[in-house]
Amino acid sequence: MQREFPSVPLVGVGAVVVDGDRVLLVRRAQEPMKGRWTIPGGLLELGEKLHEAVVREAKEETGLLVEPVELVELLDRILGEGDRVRYHYVIADYLCQATGGTLQAASDVDAARWVDRAEWNGDSALDLDPVTVRVIEAGWQRARALRAKETI
Repeated sequence: MQREFPSVPLVGVGAVVVDGDRVLLVRRAQEPMKGRWTIPGGLLELGEKLHEAVVREAKEETGLLVEPVELVELLDRILGEGDRVRYHYVIADYLCQATGGTLQAASDVDAARWVDRAEWNGDSALDLDPVTVRVIEAGWQRARALRAKETI
């Protein structure tokens, strides 16, 4: 599978893992977005269901076991280079809850950490991509709504 300058869009998944008022972020160790903070995720494998891919990618990159709750957003990530498309992903980002494991960076990331809302939703050293912030905020808001329903 050719990730860079592909002939067709590639399907990916992302995990918005919410724990109370914190969200899990990883720092990419490879392109695209090398050195940038984002949510855990990666490409769907042939024959793999989206939920399975979210669980696998979260475990591979962070050491955590997660349970997908619901789809947060389906989006395009198209990064060009001149007149050519260097990367093109269609990404299904899921709200997830951590169910076990031990947090540690692995696989395609060089760091993993929990961050609070002020860090992802304001001026911080994380320098998050605006699309990433939008997805994180949507997942966090949905998690809050679901928690509020449980306490009624």
